[in-house]
Amino acid sequence: MKFSASLRLRRGTFDLAADFDIKLTGITALFGATGSGKTSLLRALAGIERATGHISADGAEWQNDRLFLPPHRRAIGYIFQEADLFPHLSVRENLVFGYKRRAPLERRFHPAELTDLLGLENLLPGRVSGLSGGERQLVALGRALLSSPRILFMDEPLAALDRDTKARIYPLLLRIAERMGIPILYVSHSLDEVARLADQMVLMSDGKIMATGATGAMLTRLDLSLAQSPEAEVLISGFASNADVAGPLTAVVFPGGKFLTHALPVAPGENVRLRIAASDVSLALTHRTDSSILNIFPAQIMEMRDLPQNLVLVKLRFLAQTPSAEESPVVLARITKHSASALNLQHGQQVFAQIKGAAVLWS
Repeated sequence: MKFSASLRLRRGTFDLAADFDIKLTGITALFGATGSGKTSLLRALAGIERATGHISADGAEWQNDRLFLPPHRRAIGYIFQEADLFPHLSVRENLVFGYKRRAPLERRFHPAELTDLLGLENLLPGRVSGLSGGERQLVALGRALLSSPRILFMDEPLAALDRDTKARIYPLLLRIAERMGIPILYVSHSLDEVARLADQMVLMSDGKIMATGATGAMLTRLDLSLAQSPEAEVLISGFASNADVAGPLTAVVFPGGKFLTHALPVAPGENVRLRIAASDVSLALTHRTDSSILNIFPAQIMEMRDLPQNLVLVKLRFLAQTPSAEESPVVLARITKHSASALNLQHGQQVFAQIKGAAVLWS
């Protein structure tokens, strides 16, 4: 879905001034700190907040100087941080609320299909008052999907849930976006969530859009706050392999190389997204063999940036280990100025990036 918007909204001392053109596919994260304007922008795009400006989706006007479509005519499903369910209705009745209001030819899913996907079969007869927070959000998600939206808007839907519940819901969101073909615009202030879920990002600060782009590329831009934060990390996509692996390890094969990490519950050939924190990458001038570190890659310094607290952020690209490899991954290393000076690090220099297998997270 091609999405274009230019919106202005003033609430007290807060000003939203958002302009962007983006192709919404998969999951797109509206990301920024608390108070950056993410929710205000999402509500304005949905028509819940009345901002001035224009919005179009695939060339269809939602809003301009002469037109303002109400939310129910924008073909969106909206999921709030707190599941907004009807307390007087059963779980089943909540799920089919929007479904029954769609013409049969407009219905994209059947209730049985969604209840099976979301694991809600045993909850259908009960009241929503007895549901846990995670169950309530799953019911809200099912109800939104059964209204047959062209796009899902999600406003920090997992913020109040515990880690285990989030881990169960993440794969469902990926499946909805990838297999069902419904793009998701997802508000979050959690870099962990964005790295796990998002294909692309819209970075916000003080009511303005600072940058947009693919998540992997955005995470490695040294001019953005993402790379400069203590939580900075990069993504490496590949597939699991057990070839030539000794011991309880998983090999993740990526363009130009192979990464060894702790055993992952994935099958050979399954796609894996590795997340490598900048704080877990160290640099050396020679290839060390007397170390417990499993992953040592020749790399070239692409860029360096000074950080507060006498730190330096180094952007590196792995040098392909096979001549026919596609473009190799980029990683970040956050090291001290003392170390950078001692190694005399320079732009374009070849070094060795060292990464512990046990330090890697995966999605």
